[in-house]
Amino acid sequence: MRKVALVLGTVVLTLVLGACSLEQSATSNTGKSRAGEDMVLVEGGTFVNEKSNYGDGGVTVADFYIGAYQVTQEQWREVMGSNPSAFPGDNLPVEMVSWYDVVTYCNERSLKEGLEPYYTIDQSTQDKDNRNEYDTLKWIVTINEGANGYRLPTELEWEYAASGGQKSEGYSFSGSNVAGEVAWYWENAGDKPLSGDWNWPAIENNKNKTHPVGSKKANELGIYDMSGNVREWCWDWFKSEENDGGVWRVVKGGGWMGDVTNNEIAFRGKFDPSGYGPDQGFRVSRDA
Repeated sequence: MRKVALVLGTVVLTLVLGACSLEQSATSNTGKSRAGEDMVLVEGGTFVNEKSNYGDGGVTVADFYIGAYQVTQEQWREVMGSNPSAFPGDNLPVEMVSWYDVVTYCNERSLKEGLEPYYTIDQSTQDKDNRNEYDTLKWIVTINEGANGYRLPTELEWEYAASGGQKSEGYSFSGSNVAGEVAWYWENAGDKPLSGDWNWPAIENNKNKTHPVGSKKANELGIYDMSGNVREWCWDWFKSEENDGGVWRVVKGGGWMGDVTNNEIAFRGKFDPSGYGPDQGFRVSRDA
């Protein structure tokens, strides 16, 4: 049994997960196919969406590519040869992956497709700037400037893409002001709709889970699931007025077990770099 610490905003939830079968179930036909093969070119500029954390007009973003979908289990298995997910299904987002797992995936996928890996990963030396007491890996991961391979989006890029870039309509969630139109989260991700205050026993009894990628409405740029389904790793260390980095990595977008506020574009989540959970996934980016 593995104990998985899940950080949902101010809520710290500890789950003990039993051994899960990694056999693949039949691919659902309700979602879009082949997540991540479709990369969206995001035109850079200043933030249009005033509901983002960068909506004051003082921050600009360069052009970049980002996956239209969260990385699926089929994609993960094709690159990594196995599937760690708690909810098996080819067209479901991969989950139970740490920050270290996903930067490794980015490099392995780059090599598989003949691209230059974006990261140099040193597993033999611990990062002295990593102050997370639960992280036993502390690999040193650095960027290969100019590499054309896959990478994680920065928090800035993620929020810019989620807010619709230059085509933003000013939504609170990625593509809508109504969470249920674009997001799988605690109220709608199970057997029946839930209501009231966030409640873990109700979520567990309702058999909440991930859903096929692309099942909900896309945002203004044609990007799916940037609100809900699984939380998404970003490159950055989480920094705030109380914390200058080196403890948690940024996660964005909320997931199937999270409260509706976690799905907001501006919500800033954080997680141990070596942590993983059944609501923790990612999408890839590339330099333009």
